[in-house]
Parts: sequence; structure tokens; C-alpha cells
Amino acid sequence: MNLQAPPPKIIEEPHSLNEWTHVLCNVEMPIFSNTALKIHDILNDHRKGATELASVILHDPNLTVKLLKISNTPHYNPSRQKIVTVSLAIILIGCEVIRQLTLVCSFFESILSSVNKRQANEEIAQAIHAAVHAKSIAIAINDPSPEEIFIATLLNHIGSISFWCFCGEQGERIQALINKENYSREDAEKKVLGFKLTELSACLSKAWKLGGLIEESIKPNALSKNTRVGLVQLGYEITEALKDNAESRKYADCVRKIERLTNQSKQVITERLKKNTSTASDIASQFGATDAAMLIQSSLNRSIDSEESSPTLDKKQLQLQILQTITSLISDQRDINLLLETVLEGIYRGIGMDRAIFSLLATDKQSLIEKLSLGWRKKSYEHKIIFNISEKPPNLFFHAMSGSQAFWAKPSVNSKLYTLHDIHIAGKNESFMMPIFFNKKPIGLIYTDCGISGRPLTEEDFIAFKHFAQHANIGIPYILSRN
Repeated sequence: MNLQAPPPKIIEEPHSLNEWTHVLCNVEMPIFSNTALKIHDILNDHRKGATELASVILHDPNLTVKLLKISNTPHYNPSRQKIVTVSLAIILIGCEVIRQLTLVCSFFESILSSVNKRQANEEIAQAIHAAVHAKSIAIAINDPSPEEIFIATLLNHIGSISFWCFCGEQGERIQALINKENYSREDAEKKVLGFKLTELSACLSKAWKLGGLIEESIKPNALSKNTRVGLVQLGYEITEALKDNAESRKYADCVRKIERLTNQSKQVITERLKKNTSTASDIASQFGATDAAMLIQSSLNRSIDSEESSPTLDKKQLQLQILQTITSLISDQRDINLLLETVLEGIYRGIGMDRAIFSLLATDKQSLIEKLSLGWRKKSYEHKIIFNISEKPPNLFFHAMSGSQAFWAKPSVNSKLYTLHDIHIAGKNESFMMPIFFNKKPIGLIYTDCGISGRPLTEEDFIAFKHFAQHANIGIPYILSRN
């Protein structure tokens, strides 16, 4: 379900570093704060991994679509293998890269919903432009993780970007001091705010627990003894030099630094810097920052051709693509967890259900215990959803597990099957269920409903559900019998 942020409250503009940190985290960007902290928890818990990360992403449909769009670009997917599910993106691109991309996509989702001023777009443009340059140099010197350099550079000015997206009169006063009274940027920030925006970046990084190279490179007066922090800084030096021109002293100094680092010729470096600008513009467009994309291109005095956005896949197209992915996973005998994750994602996204879950039959056959789930509002990841199987009186789950076909439960028709325990766990909603078999014996159940939005289910939804569940019933025995 797409949980929209509440309407912005009219509040007095913050007047201190702590107030700005609080407002950005809790009022202006609460969804990003929530995502960042969840990702931190996953990263720091060895029991959590790809499944939990996919669940965080899939809770936000806009984030899911944006992440999959970027995952299919040559920048991240040079093999051009079509990626239509988050689970497959994590497998093919890597959990760590997807984690970092999720942070960035969520951040842009938070800031680009506001009415961006020119200064905000300039900050965004510079961050993306600098990140592409830094990653390019990292690749040239065989850095172990150029993508980490890219993300750290992109989020290095997170305080400035956030401030300029949400500031009011204070931003205008800073601009006036810079433009009319020749203040330096830092002096103007200090006079109006009482702190520098680099300090706000550091506070936000700690509040959002971004950690690693992101936090290290944001630290005030970060020393360049760490070569990787130096690459982040060099990315921004290049963007500043390009604001002048290719004949400026700043630009020549940057080229010499890159020469020393990479042992590349001046001609190769110059061509690469030009290509990086075009790449940065494309990436800005992919993130939805179209105004920033145009600003990046204008740094080389080239116009940007507006591209029609890719048409949104309709449900049937998305269902077909995910079913094709499932068929490929079965034929390749990939692991069962990935197969089940993809089946649930097909039901959740492809059909548009609010919740989907695969539960395993307990050894005593008296309950079904959650193995994988999407969309369920739980107190914590460790909490497991458990469905009771009641024979006397028979309940929903006993009825579903007693058959061999998909079951469409309707409160208006099957009212007696809804026990108080069932209603407490899942509510009294229409739902689709199908048992999963191995060696002709039931081993689990796929359950899905629209119990959050209350959307009525349709015959078309039921047919699509049966397709996905039948693929699970085909794939699981096939993979298990060959392992």
C-alpha cells in the first residue's frame, strides 16, 4: 500500500542546528528517515539479508518502480538482463549496491516531492555530477567498490540539499549576502543560521545512521589521508572547476590530480570528463531530477533533449514478465527462497495486493508459520505471523489446506470459517489461498488479501493469483527433487 505522507504542517522556520536536524528528520523527510533506519538495522543484523531488504523496498511502490528503472540502466546492469523484480535485482546487482541505491532513491523521493528552487536543483546537480566523476576515477584506479564512492559523493552534501529543498526566508537571506554583499557561502550560512551546512550534513548522517564512507567523508575538515575520502572531495573539485571553463587554473589542477592518480593521458582524461557529464545528466533524469539534469548539461553549454518517460507497465505486462522470471528460476534450478520471493512479489506487485505471505506447515500440523511475507504491518522483523489450523470448528486455513486448489474466501459466503483468532491475525477480509505441495503432501500455504486498503477482489485477480501459486507448486517440487 502506498502510504502517503501527511500534509505538511505550517511551522516556524528552525533557528538552530538541532532544530533543523529535528525538522528534516521528523517533519519534512520522515519517510526517508524511516527507510534509512530500517536499512541500518538490516545491515547491522547478521540474521537479516536480502529478504528483509526487499521487504523494505516493496513497502513503497514509488521507490520500487524507481529502483527497478535504475537497476535496468547500463550504468548498473551492463549485461542488459531484464530485471522486473526486486529479488532478482538484489541477486544480479548485489545486496550492498541495492542497499545503497535504495538509500539514494528514497532520498530523492523525499526531496523531489517539494517545490525545488533553483539553488536546490543546483545542489542536486552538483552532487550527481561529482558522484559520477568520483566513481569514474575510482574505476580507473581499481578501487574495490566504485559504487560506494559514487553513493558517498552523492550524499556528501546531504545537509545542503535538504536545507535548500525546504528552507524559506533564511535561504533568501543567505543568497542575498552571497550575491549582494560578496559573502562567501560558508560565511553567509554562519551569519544567517549560526552554523555551516556541512555541520547539518554531519548531524543528518548521524541521525540517519548512514555510516561507513558516507559519514567519514562528511566529517568536518575530513582529512584526505584516506584515499577514498580524497576521491569524494575530488569529485566536487571537478564540478567547481567546470563551472569556470576548461581553460581555468582550477580545471588544469584537477586534470593534473587525475593524471597522477590514474596515469592516464590528458586527452583521455578530458574526453572522460565530458562523457561523465552526459552520464550524470542521464542518471539525474533516472532519479527524476529533470531540472538538475538540464543544469548538468548546461555546464558544457549543451542542451538536453527531453525524453519521453517510459510507459508504465500495465498489470498484465508486469505479471507476464514476472512469470517469465519465475519460469527461468525453475529451469535454472535456482534456490527455493528466491523462487518464493519472486512468486510473492508477483502477487504483491503484479496483482496489486496489500499483503502476501508464504507460511510453512508446522510439524504438528496445527499451525502455519510465516516463512516469507510482504506488506504485513508487524512490530518487528523477528515477529512471525502464525495462522492456526482448526478442525473443530473448521476455519479458513483448515479448509484451504484440506483442498488441492486455490480458494477464494469471502466473508459474505464463508462467514462460519472466520474464527476469532483468524480475525485477530488477518482481519475478516476477502482473501486468496492455495496450499503448496511436495510429494503430494501439503507443506505450506500462500495467502494474500487487500485487508489494508479494503479493495474488492476480482475474478481477474483470482486467475492471476492461481497462475503465480501454480508456478510455486511446479517449481518447489522440481527444485527440491534435484537438490
